[in-house]
Formats: sequence, structure tokens, C-alpha cells
Amino acid sequence: MKKDRHALILNLIAENEVRTQEDLQKLLLVQGVEVTQATLSRDIHELKLTKQHVDGKFRYVLPDAPAATDGIIREAVLDADYAGHMAVIHCRPGMAQAACAALDAMHKSDVVGTIDGDDTIFVLMRAEPQAAAFAAQFRADADSKTDKD
Repeated sequence: MKKDRHALILNLIAENEVRTQEDLQKLLLVQGVEVTQATLSRDIHELKLTKQHVDGKFRYVLPDAPAATDGIIREAVLDADYAGHMAVIHCRPGMAQAACAALDAMHKSDVVGTIDGDDTIFVLMRAEPQAAAFAAQFRADADSKTDKD
């Protein structure tokens, strides 16, 4: 639940001008997620969200993608492969949505788009070599995690 909420928060920050915790709390409520101010404050801290001056106003911004998303992705991903321009990421059951949101928050220029299911993410890449490298990186990360377990 927490990982899904974190993924939703990352998406909301990326898609909306969020100036206060109250703004974020209202956006979450619209999505059907009710959180206390204390929980939201912890989430903001854990996601390393910061406020920056953008267009004359302060607003929450996404942190450097690896800091906020590596944990979610690292926990979720089991394996990866590719075919043509498409990379496929296999995740733990129920974790693909959070991992996909974290991946989207990275705003990688070689990713055209993503689609997630319960335990699988399809990633459309701009070229086949990019899909191969993308899948290889996720597979290597999953293998290194398995070696540590």
C-alpha cells in the first residue's frame, strides 16, 4: 500500500503544480487515497521531495530519479527481457504499477511509453539496441539482488 501511495505521489507531483502538503493531500483524496498530514509528511521525506522556486512560485518537485525510485524498482523487479523495440520487465505480483510509475518518473529520453499490469511492465523503446540495453540493465540489477539474498 505504501509503495503504491509513493508511486501515486510521484505521479501527482510530476503532473500537477503542488505547492503545499494540503494540495497534495487533496489530490490524493481525489484518487481515493486518504492520508493524515503526519503520514504525508513522512512520505514526502522518504521520497526526498523538495520545494523549488519555479515560475515565481514554490512547488514540490521530483528528486533526482534514482534517489526516489531505485528502492521501489529494486524491490519489484524479478527479471527483464526484450523483443524488438519492446522491453518487458517481470515484477513481483501486485508491484508492477508502482515500479512502472517510478520508471515513468525517471523521464528517460529513450522510453516512448510504458504499460503495466499486475506483475509485468511493457516498455516501448525508440530503438531495438536501447531495448536490449534497458532489459540487460534490469536483468543485471535483478541478478545482483538474487546473489545477495
